Parts: sequence; structure tokens; C-alpha cells
Amino acid sequence: MPMPRLERDRTALLVVDLQQKLMPLVEDHEQVQAQTIRLIRGCGVLGVPVLATEQYPAGLGQTVEPVSQALAETNVQMVEKMKFSACVDAVHRKLVELNRTKVLICGIETHVCVLQTAIDLQQRGLVPFVVGDAVSSRRATDRDLAMQRMVTGGVAPVSVEMALLEMAGEAGTPVFKALLPIIR
Repeated sequence: MPMPRLERDRTALLVVDLQQKLMPLVEDHEQVQAQTIRLIRGCGVLGVPVLATEQYPAGLGQTVEPVSQALAETNVQMVEKMKFSACVDAVHRKLVELNRTKVLICGIETHVCVLQTAIDLQQRGLVPFVVGDAVSSRRATDRDLAMQRMVTGGVAPVSVEMALLEMAGEAGTPVFKALLPIIR
């Protein structure tokens, strides 16, 4: 099977459940938050649509403030959900409407919502990419096992910088120059 390539006109970013009550409990939550913000801003520069979910916000709170501010800078579609997977009907419909077949996934928790999202995206015929430096869980073991399971199952692991530069495609362009402050 050929290795899938991220193309900005076929890709969407899905930010999964970076919420107030759970984030402080997640390992390396500051890194996940910072990397997610870089990813959101980079996707904004590239014109890649951003979708975001919140798992039971009445109980887990809203999206953490710095991420919510970055999302406000984009034309984000926020979806509330109760299922662990973020590939709920509203998200899938939006991906189809936007003609996006490749989905960058970041968020928490890797072994629950991120993993189940990747599985569901694959089952719907889409190509998930997990952003390894923008996902985490409360325990490192859970995160590592989920990453291993996704990679073994055909989900492509990427980093924020890898994803943004792959979608940019080349240096020296106005888009690349606009990405430089984000990736540095």
C-alpha cells in the first residue's frame, strides 16, 4: 500500500476534546496545547479547514482558553458529542461537504477518543493521520499503546512540523514564509 500524502486541498484538522477539566490531568498537557495551537494556526495559513469537538462539555468544561482563542481565529465548526469517537455524524457530514478525505487528528485522550476517532475515520473510508506531538493521555503507557495500535492499524503518525511542511510542499513561497514564524 502506498504511503498516504497530506495535501492541503484534501485535508482537514480535527481537534479532539481539549477541555478544561481533563487537560490538567493529561501528561505533557502544556506541550499538547502549544502544539495544537501551532497546528491550528498553520492550518489557517494553509487554508486547511479545522473542526473541533467537546466531549460532554457540561461535565468536562469547554475547550481550554488558549486553544479556544486559536480556534476563534479560524472558521471552526465546534461539535458537542457524547460518543468517545469524534467521527460523529456532524463531523463526517462536514468532511464530506468539504471534500476532505484526509484528517489530521490531535487532542486527548490518545487511548480513548483519539484512537476511536482514527478507527471510525478508517471505517468510513477516510485516511487518518495522528499528530504524535499533539496528543496525550493521563498515563504515558495508555498513550504509547494507543499510538502503537494506530500505527500498526495503518494510521500515519506525523508531527506538527512534518504535517505543515508536507502540506506547504515547497520553500520560498508566500505560504512557506507565512508558516516560518509558526514552525520556528
